[in-house]
Amino acid sequence: MSAQRPPLPPFTEETARQKVRAAEDGWNTRDPQRVTLAYTPDSRWRNRAEFVTGREEITAFLARKWRRELEYRLIKELWAHDGHRIAVRFAYEWRDDSGQWYRSYGNENWEFDADGLMAHRHASINDLPIAERERLFHWPLGRRPDDHPGLSELGL
Repeated sequence: MSAQRPPLPPFTEETARQKVRAAEDGWNTRDPQRVTLAYTPDSRWRNRAEFVTGREEITAFLARKWRRELEYRLIKELWAHDGHRIAVRFAYEWRDDSGQWYRSYGNENWEFDADGLMAHRHASINDLPIAERERLFHWPLGRRPDDHPGLSELGL
């Protein structure tokens, strides 16, 4: 049996924002094992054109992702919420092993079970090559500092 992951649905605006920040913080660890615990054991994902089911596949997917997407820094922002669903928009910056930087933009639709675990994740993402001087996410790897601007403040 899985542990609860507060905040739990139904979400208010405040608890939806808390859930979004918790997801951002988790993904910024770049720790597939830790991140996977936020999902139901049978969670189903669509990430770009890839379909992933269950924690084992999610862990493998994230490990591959972060081997490829170096110096990954992510910002998520609440877009909408209703009951047990949350929609977010996000951007993250990363570089590949040749040194090319990217800003990836996307939207996610999330659906949670009663224990606050994500059961469904649908992500649409586009990658924009950027020059290193165009980077906007400069905090040390890990959690985004509370005083770092969010997407709206950065004009993204």
